[in-house]
Amino acid sequence: MPYLRKISSEQWFMISALVVNAGNYIYNLILGRILGPKEFADAAILITFLLVLSFIAMTFQLATAKFSVLFEKATFTSFLKKSYTYALGVGVLLGVTIIVLSKNLQQILQTQSYMMFVLFGLGIPLYFIMSVNRGVLQGKKRFGKLAITYQTEMWSRLFLTLSLIVLFTNIASSTIVSVGIVGSLIFGLFPFAEEKISFKNVDNISSEDLVDVKIFFWLTAFYEFSQIIINNSDILLVKHYFESYDAGLYASLALIGRVVYFVAWMFVMLLLPKVVQLHKEGKPTTSVLSKYILYIGVLAFIIVVSCYLFPTLVVQLLFGDAYVSIAPLLWKYAIATSLFAISNIFAYYFLSLDNYIPVIFSALFGVIQIVLIVFFHENLQQVVFMQMYAMTLLLVFQLVYFFGVSRNK
Repeated sequence: MPYLRKISSEQWFMISALVVNAGNYIYNLILGRILGPKEFADAAILITFLLVLSFIAMTFQLATAKFSVLFEKATFTSFLKKSYTYALGVGVLLGVTIIVLSKNLQQILQTQSYMMFVLFGLGIPLYFIMSVNRGVLQGKKRFGKLAITYQTEMWSRLFLTLSLIVLFTNIASSTIVSVGIVGSLIFGLFPFAEEKISFKNVDNISSEDLVDVKIFFWLTAFYEFSQIIINNSDILLVKHYFESYDAGLYASLALIGRVVYFVAWMFVMLLLPKVVQLHKEGKPTTSVLSKYILYIGVLAFIIVVSCYLFPTLVVQLLFGDAYVSIAPLLWKYAIATSLFAISNIFAYYFLSLDNYIPVIFSALFGVIQIVLIVFFHENLQQVVFMQMYAMTLLLVFQLVYFFGVSRNK
């Protein structure tokens, strides 16, 4: 059809990202309905671990994406070799650590089985290889193939997990969820970027370029660590402080309220290579930031208003009557997530420009969020309020810094 040809690769990627987010949401919602709050609490831990893993591996993806734009020919080949080598090494190290500590994790997080952590650990190296591959596709703006890798991961996880739950009712649901996650990572490796990778002992990266790579990598890793704290610490702390039933209710709240963040992520995927390219060409970049902030702001407003006006209906439609007691907190949690999503756009924008001050802001308020929840967790509402306070302050700091930098320029 003629009008389909007018859709750009970036627009196709955004459409695909919406489908992937919808698929992941359906996956979580079905698990919540099938398992019930108590068993879903264990499944939510694995989903949270997967999100944590995605943030860690995102360091490799963003670094690969950025320097795929900046490096060419032999330099890029050497860089890619190093990326895959280090990614695999970190993946194996983290995987072994999770497996060794599996029984300790079972006790700390009050899960029914430690095997879920063992299986999860086996799949970690695959995620890091997958992330470097996605970084190449993202940096080279091959958004069609990049979209397919997300599609294959999402659909395979959905199909494998639900099929195994139906077929093997005598196996612990947490173990089945782990198997589904590991299987989906294998499918997520395809399509693989066609770049030639040379494993000869030839290093074509100059010392100056290598320093740039290391600085960007470690500061991005630091920022992703702050993302892990902000985006996942609440679920882990609730699982530690509260009973499984309450933890399951909170997990459903988090999954609904974070929809704005998951959708915002597709804009980050488009933002980074575009800002890097414009900066490389000496062109202004603030218009790109403004456009994406507007998109996220409108989306966040719609979601918060919907959660405020129809909280019970939203929870009933998505998770069922068993979770309806959490409905009054939905709009409040959505506000906290929306503030975080907008702050995140500012941070990645500055990260693309090699400005790392906003990274420090995110890490600082991530720690503040943890401290607040540790000291104030009498009930789930108090946990949500602590996040709202921390994320409001984070966005204020990001805005003040942005306008300060703009005024100086």
